Amino acid sequence: MKPQLSVLTLGVDDLDRALRFYRDGLGLETKGMVGQEFEHGPVVFFELHGGLRLALWPRKSIARDSGLDEGPKSSTEVTLGHNVATRAEVDIVLARAERSGARIVKHAADTFWGGYGGYFCDPDGHLWEVVWNPQLIVAD
Repeated sequence: MKPQLSVLTLGVDDLDRALRFYRDGLGLETKGMVGQEFEHGPVVFFELHGGLRLALWPRKSIARDSGLDEGPKSSTEVTLGHNVATRAEVDIVLARAERSGARIVKHAADTFWGGYGGYFCDPDGHLWEVVWNPQLIVAD
């Protein structure tokens, strides 16, 4: 198997609210909600760097499609890492997320490994780490 992620799907409780948070709040570009003609189909896609897509899909639709029961939410199951180019950009992104409705769970601070970062939860509880790593060059 050649590992390659092309779509990262986040299960959400309120697709309209999640769309507003990511599009209007964080400024991610999207063509909006698609698949509304299907009972379990409405989904939102965002184009990310390197061809990766972020999808938002109702948790109930994911459960139905996969055949699994909806489980309890847990913010510590997965983290989404957003690396930025400068230390100052960490603070800017965290502030924007908070203004958009995110809950800051760890304010930005120096890390034990020499970087700088903090965490926020989106309105559905998905945990995002915003980090500047001086050993990692972020391409524009």
